[in-house]
Amino acid sequence: MPVLDRDWALDDLELRSVRDRAVAGDWAAARDGVAAAGTDWERRGHRIWALAEAAPANAGEWLDAWLSATPDDPIAVTVHAAALGERAGKARGTAPAARTSQEQFRSFAELSTQTWAEAERALALAPDDPVPCNILLIAMFGDAGRRGAFREILAEARRRERYSFEVNMTAVTFHCEKWYGSHDAMFAAARETASEAPAGTGVTMLPLLAHLEYAMREYSWGKVSARGLVDCQNYFRRPDVQRELDACVTKWRSPGPPTHAKALTCENWLALAYALSGRRDDCKAVFDRIGPHVDSYTWSYFYGNVVGGFRVNWAWANRVR
Repeated sequence: MPVLDRDWALDDLELRSVRDRAVAGDWAAARDGVAAAGTDWERRGHRIWALAEAAPANAGEWLDAWLSATPDDPIAVTVHAAALGERAGKARGTAPAARTSQEQFRSFAELSTQTWAEAERALALAPDDPVPCNILLIAMFGDAGRRGAFREILAEARRRERYSFEVNMTAVTFHCEKWYGSHDAMFAAARETASEAPAGTGVTMLPLLAHLEYAMREYSWGKVSARGLVDCQNYFRRPDVQRELDACVTKWRSPGPPTHAKALTCENWLALAYALSGRRDDCKAVFDRIGPHVDSYTWSYFYGNVVGGFRVNWAWANRVR
């Protein structure tokens, strides 16, 4: 088994370099690294979120220095907004509501409100960038008073980039049953975007995420169990689920090996789906493409934790006892 790598930068070596330089105090490296993505909005967003994840709770001296030197730099403000969003998510935690304290909910709401305010600044400073829109959408998960603006912000995000991977993934998540929607709403959001999107784009794989969310909510909600895993496997092996899985993969890979910034996220979904489907050879081929890069919370849905789920299924796919 490869030594697993959970770095948010994934296979973006330039991002790893500029992030490490930024954390060491060279905030200009972070600015230039994001700017180098140009109008590849998916890569720009990927770099912003990886930089945000590297900023500690106090924003970090490097980000403080950046904001102090250029307070209206749209990249700096967007990274700061994303960092606040990350703090909000960590304050909430990943447990179901029944196992989340009132203090966690309060912190989630307060930090989400701060995230919203900073993302609004970023939205105005970067009028073409969909990333601030996505941060606003994410803030709505914790800021109940803002949820009525979901459609408006989603429309603006899609005006900026119709098939934004992060934006449309957030929309699918928002509409899932565990948050503010239903199975029907979630599948509709995923399938509409996937059907309209050009081949090769990451959003063509969103129905696969919807199937993972559905199986988790129906069969593994609240706790992981052997019975729940069997039920999830039975669900994924249904002919209709297999047909949709194959259709998504065909559309995604038909132009050639995907090179978009979040391709490894989609590969992680696919490895998990093939494992649940019992398709060992297909699963191994995906793990071979993934290499060491563990990049999806969905591994925890059926196996208790991300790394454990990845390891168990890598071993199964590679026939390692």
